[in-house]
Amino acid sequence: MLQLDHLTFRQGSFDLAADVTMSAPITALVGPSGAGKSTLLNVIAGFIPPASGRVLWRGQDITVLPPATRPVAMLFQDNNLFAHLDIGRNLALALTRKRPNEAERARIAEALARVGLQGVEGRKPAELSGGQQSRVALARVLLQARPLMLLDEPFAALGPALKHDMLDLVAEVASEKNLQVIMVSHDPQDAARIASEAAVVAEGRVDLPTPTQALLRDPPPALARYLGNG
Repeated sequence: MLQLDHLTFRQGSFDLAADVTMSAPITALVGPSGAGKSTLLNVIAGFIPPASGRVLWRGQDITVLPPATRPVAMLFQDNNLFAHLDIGRNLALALTRKRPNEAERARIAEALARVGLQGVEGRKPAELSGGQQSRVALARVLLQARPLMLLDEPFAALGPALKHDMLDLVAEVASEKNLQVIMVSHDPQDAARIASEAAVVAEGRVDLPTPTQALLRDPPPALARYLGNG
């Protein structure tokens, strides 16, 4: 369970406030571009400090913890793979800064197999398709073995069918590993596909999460305008 306790963020004229608890297995953050959805993920991950308030994970205050020690793994829009390293070394960075040992190589192979990419350890990212690179990034999250997964639209550049495959894979992996997922989405159909709850981020605040299907059937005014329904 993730709790944002009277959390605020300020940058110039931009303000964002959140006082919500997210407990669903997968929660989508929806709303207009520039409303602060990605910013909120970065605050949760520790990359951006809040102006006030607390971030709590399962009751533990993690607000001042550095990103590396938080129970958080994040999938970014660009997959964040190092082009000069092969896939094996890219994934090894989730485990060690040294050359991986036999046990670590076995874990890497297992993670790649789980995302359907057996035997690609020696290839460079540029040798893989966009969908395959997304799968590598997901494998890295599995290796980090952290219970809270944040998705900053990592599959936005993929075609609809491949994007749906990746979202389904995230849902499967999250269920298997008992992970909680917070995902940013500009496409309501993505949210509806795998997120049981969604929270609107708009007009400087994060609304309470509500069942996704009900929210999309009867969106609040800010979301309705964004969806073209208001």
